[in-house]
Amino acid sequence: MKKKMPGLATQIFIGLLLGILVGWLFPHFAQSLKILGDAFIRMIKMIVVPLIFSSLVMGIAGTGDFKKLGVLGGKAILWFEFATTIALIVGLIIANLLHPGTGITMHVPVSAAITEAAHHNIDHASMLLHIIPTNIIDAMSRADMLQIIFFSCFFAVAAAGSGEDGKTIIRLSRDIAYIMFKFTNYVMYLAPLGIFGSIAYTVGTYGLGMLLPLGKLILSLYLALIVFILIIIGIASFFTKVNFLRLMKELKEPLLLAFTTAASEAALPIAMEKLDDFGVPKNVVSFVLPLGYTFNLDGSTLYSALATVFISQVYGIHFPISSQILMLVTLMLSTKGIAAVPGASLIVIAGTAAAFGLPVEGIAIILGVDRILDMARTACNVTGNCIASVVVAHWEKILPEKVYH
Repeated sequence: MKKKMPGLATQIFIGLLLGILVGWLFPHFAQSLKILGDAFIRMIKMIVVPLIFSSLVMGIAGTGDFKKLGVLGGKAILWFEFATTIALIVGLIIANLLHPGTGITMHVPVSAAITEAAHHNIDHASMLLHIIPTNIIDAMSRADMLQIIFFSCFFAVAAAGSGEDGKTIIRLSRDIAYIMFKFTNYVMYLAPLGIFGSIAYTVGTYGLGMLLPLGKLILSLYLALIVFILIIIGIASFFTKVNFLRLMKELKEPLLLAFTTAASEAALPIAMEKLDDFGVPKNVVSFVLPLGYTFNLDGSTLYSALATVFISQVYGIHFPISSQILMLVTLMLSTKGIAAVPGASLIVIAGTAAAFGLPVEGIAIILGVDRILDMARTACNVTGNCIASVVVAHWEKILPEKVYH
């Protein structure tokens, strides 16, 4: 009798465990395996731009209505802001309850990059202007999601408004989207190997011993992210009556992929496919999911709040609740739309710490385990954006009956 091959999620998990084992037992050899992880991430990244562009054109051209598109975007931004606020509150509560920075006495030199980041002012006017691309080919080469979304929306509406002349482009976009999803399936066969190499390199380079001094911070973040996801699923389920437990089961592969690679792009194509299988219309998925990658980084936002309080605890600096609430409001604004900025988390945390009189040097303590922290917050970012896609589709009253209880 022919044995059935284990599912992709099982294969990824096996690759994760083998990577940890090889990185621990053969650290020097494991460091040479980084190329496997890098090659896999590069293959995923080459899928993302044509998939987003073709999916957006195919989905939006079906309506050709900018007013409807604006309503869809408004609903998405409203949910993003709500979810971000919940994430910040959970991060602050966990940081104050568990005190992850108390008892840590680590003295590390502060790098010039951290000092520069602390004094880096985010220009929100320039950020808004940045959404409009001057060269769409350049935007695509940099995988600038906001610029790609902006151009694709205008292009799709123009194609829909061109009547018969635009139908060829719309059909071509549909065919490209189908091919890119098939392309994704082929690339995913390499996921276990890529994850094996990536995790082996991480463990081989940094060692399992790096987890011990900052174990409390790691556990605090992981606990906070789990609590946040449970809360947001509970709230979304209550208001929409959607079966989110089935959604999480559907998403196990993209979430495991996001966690093991610590790269949101790695999970984007397969997350879009799984949401489509779940019943979320393509035009909502292709618009809300990429938009969320810029405006709805729940895991990263929660981490920013927790890390800032952590720094105050490490140095024994009194950080009253009134100041923490002000910090919460600051982070609500400063974490929006900076995903494309290199070292975005570093800039936000360093800038926030400096603004509230906390030592910027504290960031250097976190950097040793940042990869472990990044894995969890990336998985949370993907989860939050998938939930947002379902919620927006529910508000639009376009979800099939099968997704409800």
